[in-house]
Amino acid sequence: MTLDDFVVSVATEEHVPFAQAICDEMAESAKARGTGIAKRTAEYVSGKMREGKAVIAFHKDGTWAGFSYIESWGHGDYVANSGLIINPNFRKMGLARAIKTKTFFLSLKKFPGAKLFGLTTGLAVMKINNDLGYRPVTYSELTDDEQFWKGCESCVNYPILQSKNRKNCLCTAMIFDPKYDQVKAVEPGEPGK
Repeated sequence: MTLDDFVVSVATEEHVPFAQAICDEMAESAKARGTGIAKRTAEYVSGKMREGKAVIAFHKDGTWAGFSYIESWGHGDYVANSGLIINPNFRKMGLARAIKTKTFFLSLKKFPGAKLFGLTTGLAVMKINNDLGYRPVTYSELTDDEQFWKGCESCVNYPILQSKNRKNCLCTAMIFDPKYDQVKAVEPGEPGK
């Protein structure tokens, strides 16, 4: 199996029936890794699909393969690419990179000039972010939007974040500021083009 066996595209209303399976896999994956992840509901994920703020991947046989979505904070000044999840049957094939890249470019289009950021405990995601042009930063460079930080409450590591007065935690903070950082990746084409 290769990346040519998958279609990675912007999610739409037609993908809403996959929202619950995506949320279930996010929760299972976090539990299996023993790492934190902000919990999301199927309704929330469905909303991202309807708004065109999500990327979804399918195997050519129609099996759901992966997902990621966009959240904006601070009146659109900060944008996070969140919820990256790959169906366990399709891991270690480069699909996470393809989805992250598609989500990165979708974010740049939907929120021109916004700072793109992320928090992650995963080395693979850190590498992908670095390859896109993100750089590690301190938490003070992230949004101060209280709604963003409220999303951390469902993470198993939230007590650590609180005890550190939101200055750091187990996640690595990374940012891409289009004013200062250069895109290191090539934008993927649309399926069939």
